[in-house]
Amino acid sequence: MNNAMCFAQSTLQHNENPMDIGISALFATGVASKGNSTIANLQGGGHDPSKIGFTLQNLELTFGGAVDPFFDAQTNIIMLLNDEGEAILEIEEAYLLTKQLPAGLQIKAGQFYTEFGRQNKLHPHSWAFVDQPIVLSRLLGGDGLRSQGARVSWLSPLPWYSEMFFGVQNAKGATGNSFLSAGHGHDDHADEEHEEESSEYSINGAEDFLYSARWLNGLDINDNVSANIGFSAVWGPNANGVEAEKELRTAIYGADFYLKWQAATSSRGYPFVSWHTEYLFRHYEEIEEDVFTRKDSGWFSQFSYGFKPGWIAGLRLEMADSNEEDEHAINGDERFRTALNLTWLPTEFSKIRLQYNYDHAHHIGEDVHLLWLQFEYNLGSHAAHVF
Repeated sequence: MNNAMCFAQSTLQHNENPMDIGISALFATGVASKGNSTIANLQGGGHDPSKIGFTLQNLELTFGGAVDPFFDAQTNIIMLLNDEGEAILEIEEAYLLTKQLPAGLQIKAGQFYTEFGRQNKLHPHSWAFVDQPIVLSRLLGGDGLRSQGARVSWLSPLPWYSEMFFGVQNAKGATGNSFLSAGHGHDDHADEEHEEESSEYSINGAEDFLYSARWLNGLDINDNVSANIGFSAVWGPNANGVEAEKELRTAIYGADFYLKWQAATSSRGYPFVSWHTEYLFRHYEEIEEDVFTRKDSGWFSQFSYGFKPGWIAGLRLEMADSNEEDEHAINGDERFRTALNLTWLPTEFSKIRLQYNYDHAHHIGEDVHLLWLQFEYNLGSHAAHVF
């Protein structure tokens, strides 16, 4: 067989690999006890509904499948509309994943969510609530912490599930919150200044990348109860010291816990109860008269009760705080929020959710009440909801 025929056959075999294509659309509408400027400050997530009226939270196009016997690949392209109705298009993730490495090793490379905690790498259609937890918006960014790079994971031979992740990614970019991004987790009025500082920052060595580590453990407590326990860390440079020619750093640490009970005699996975909790702590170096370490922390704890097929009730409690001296700082003041929701999944391809938020932010000085109604549909191949 000549080279041309070999090439043609190879091309034909490659094209026979199936590619999964899917669309997920997420919409919300809501009312609140305060105006849109206040709501926008409270709803810090990039996909959160942040105004009275209607919001396209996320329109996601997913491509995925086997590249060849050695790699899988996935690409997620998203679109949303800003408050002016302008379309924003983003490459959310685009990565290769190895399939045949020995010794429990796996490599991911491309654009992807950083392995930090349980919630950060979830796409909005997989969230248990309408909006992103406050502490994640502040410390990891409204769009989640993600960037270009590579990570290696190792599945250990321990008698329970135990996997370790180590990653290196670019620290610079719009989704590098707390690092070399304009939306760095400080006050909004400083974004323009820090965008200029970030643009002046160049990679000169290993210390200029974003590094992450995660250790995830899973175990079955009994036939009906399982749990996951994880510990995460991410560290790298931030842009605050560029003008003063100082190298300033950020480090974020986190712990997460997930517990799920499912009845021995269940119907389509119901009834079930799940409990998901995460705690984050950040060291963020800034310059005042001298180098000052800002310390931010927060947690959220959410419960889901699937009481009958297709019906889930949810409760989320959360808090975030900082040693920021300005008590009126939007991203530094004390925040408490409670959310209650009820979700109906007519099928695994659609979802309707009603959610109430009670929000207390120190910079506002009074309680705010919000009510959201969310709708989602999926077309084609996509990760199915619990059903």
